[in-house]
Amino acid sequence: MGVFIAVEGLDGAGKRTLIEKLLTGLRDSGVRAGTLAFPRYGRSVHADLAAQALRGAHGDLAASINAMALLFALDRADARIELSNLLDANDLVILDRYVASNAAYSAARAQQSADGEIVDWVGELEFGRFALPVPDAQLLLDVPTEVAADRARRRGELDDTRALDAYERDGGLQARTGAVYRQLAERDWYGPWWIYRSDDDPSALAARLAEIVGR
Repeated sequence: MGVFIAVEGLDGAGKRTLIEKLLTGLRDSGVRAGTLAFPRYGRSVHADLAAQALRGAHGDLAASINAMALLFALDRADARIELSNLLDANDLVILDRYVASNAAYSAARAQQSADGEIVDWVGELEFGRFALPVPDAQLLLDVPTEVAADRARRRGELDDTRALDAYERDGGLQARTGAVYRQLAERDWYGPWWIYRSDDDPSALAARLAEIVGR
């Protein structure tokens, strides 16, 4: 089974761009590397229901922190076989968001820290009840909230399919989520965490990952 890395961070932090650079560097080094992004919009009914709720559909669904967290968790639960196949077929798999996203955003919405009950609930739900695999490491792409928000806004202006949803428009929520992410990293929530910042060298990170898989 391949090494399993989850990349976490705010909307607009640059996760997709970083993952693309890492995959290029890893594959150039001879590493068989795959990727999967959550939520699986357009492929998962649970993810699509959550996206629609964040844009005003389905009555008061978006107002429930637990209901929204459950939809995102069910999206991942339905992807267990897909993720397992990816891990079997590759030396390393990089995920764009995973369980920690659910924990961080849910805690931020509930005005709780990483020590709050909803973080425990998310972990027990996804890693416990749904038996999702725990990452070998979780990488926090830690960028200033203002930078991430500006990137997300500009991305939405250029691509109508990525227009800002209710979470992304809420600057206070994004700031609180960033704080919870850092707390999760400090606590090594469900395994080791690494911190990556915008001025860090992606090629050095790709080399570190290649060393882990022995290439």
